[in-house]
Amino acid sequence: MSRLKELRKYVDAELNKMEDADKRTSAIAHLYGVSLVATMIAKKRGMDPEIAAMAAMLHDLHAYKTGSYDDHAHKGADLAREILGELKITDEAETDMICSAIYHHDDKLVTDGPMDEVLKDADVIDHCLKDSSKQVKEKEQVRYENCVRSMG
Repeated sequence: MSRLKELRKYVDAELNKMEDADKRTSAIAHLYGVSLVATMIAKKRGMDPEIAAMAAMLHDLHAYKTGSYDDHAHKGADLAREILGELKITDEAETDMICSAIYHHDDKLVTDGPMDEVLKDADVIDHCLKDSSKQVKEKEQVRYENCVRSMG
């Protein structure tokens, strides 16, 4: 089994513990959606698409497990490090890259490392395209416009 499939199996098992079916469906759609977009962005930018997909699969897992978005990016990075340590599917540098991307993914107005930016951009694209009737959040506006422009 590929390591991305192994990680998805783990994440699926965690998400299936969610009692609220609507929240569970939303969580699955978001994590898989961001993972797909992150894969595409990483490929376009010459980065590792598997690492991008793995970061995306884990980026909001802490919030979904706890039901709280309070400091979810930083707490999510800690959870991701625990999960990756348990699964032993990444080396130390890959784990650090994934955890950094998760740690910084909520800082949409700041520019961080290249993989951090892949995850931020993928998260914004997923947020903005899931429901086009919603207005783009102010903190995501510039990033979203830059992403759309770069796709042309």
